Amino acid sequence: MSISPAREPGDPQGPQSPHGSTSPYWTPAPPTPTNPFAIASLVTGILCCVPGVGLLLGVVALLQIRKRGQCGLAAAVVGSTLSGIALVTTVLLLTTGAPGWIWRNVKDGVRESANLSLAKGDCFDTDDGRLKDAVYGVRTVPCAGAHEGEVFGTFTLADGPYPGEKAVRDAAERCVDQRQFYAMDEWAVPQYVDAVDLSPSRETWAFGDRTVTCAFSGVTGHGTLTGSLRADQTTLNAHQIAFLDAARTLNDAMGTAPDAVDVEDDLPGHKAWARRVSTALADGAHALRAHAWPATARAPLAALTARMDKARAQWDQAARAGDADAFYLPYDAGLTLIEPRAVVPARKALKLATTPPGGGAEV
Repeated sequence: MSISPAREPGDPQGPQSPHGSTSPYWTPAPPTPTNPFAIASLVTGILCCVPGVGLLLGVVALLQIRKRGQCGLAAAVVGSTLSGIALVTTVLLLTTGAPGWIWRNVKDGVRESANLSLAKGDCFDTDDGRLKDAVYGVRTVPCAGAHEGEVFGTFTLADGPYPGEKAVRDAAERCVDQRQFYAMDEWAVPQYVDAVDLSPSRETWAFGDRTVTCAFSGVTGHGTLTGSLRADQTTLNAHQIAFLDAARTLNDAMGTAPDAVDVEDDLPGHKAWARRVSTALADGAHALRAHAWPATARAPLAALTARMDKARAQWDQAARAGDADAFYLPYDAGLTLIEPRAVVPARKALKLATTPPGGGAEV
């Protein structure tokens, strides 16, 4: 151990170092450390990852800073304050049920988007300009102008677990019925118009989407529609509706033809079909005769019902045929009697469309 010499009286500089320089009597103090709990409190308070933790860390930091003379007072105060605010906010949210309210609103927003918010009679466009499996950005537009789709019906599926894509598609067949009551006159629906259904997917089902939207759209090559296709009780008069109701009775029966095209492959099926058509012709003719037609439509309607009576007799004979050859002759005659051109005069008198939608027998 060595002892440094004392400073002589009157010697202001004190002892000299071996190199001749003055040796100070003090050394610089080390920097005051920042309290780590203060830093942790600030970081936790800013991130708000766990409300309350930053407040606890800040209290510990303040106690240690006071005892140890450390830095970090401002960080501890700010971190404690932010964390305290987050803690109070969390408590208020939990006690007032706000999270549930927020989640319900989120679900409602997604559900509204998923369900397209479209109603019967609405015309609409999509952001990508075409209707496909996934539809986004749907907005309603006036039906008078060009548009991509027109809603002719909606219905809601039963609640519960997602039933699967096939079950949803099968349920969407209900759109067929909704179509015939929205556009009662098939002759007025252009050939380039198709029908689509916008159904819930597995993803949208999770947010409460249960709505199937049935809509008309333009098929490839046309893309857009112009004007409304609606033809129902809101747009037609009583005479037009009476005629179209009778026409639907026959058209429904004609649509039940057996899958086998050749009579020889399913004679019993064709005979049963002929019986249904014969019955529909009788019912349709009776309905047309029972209606009080305007003077301008009486003659063409009388001629039409007479043809329907003759056609009914032919279809009835086909229904009683013993073999395929005996079926074909009355079948061909009965089909000719109800071909589309036979109903054009009656349609013209009632101011309905006069251009047939395609081949086949339709009133």
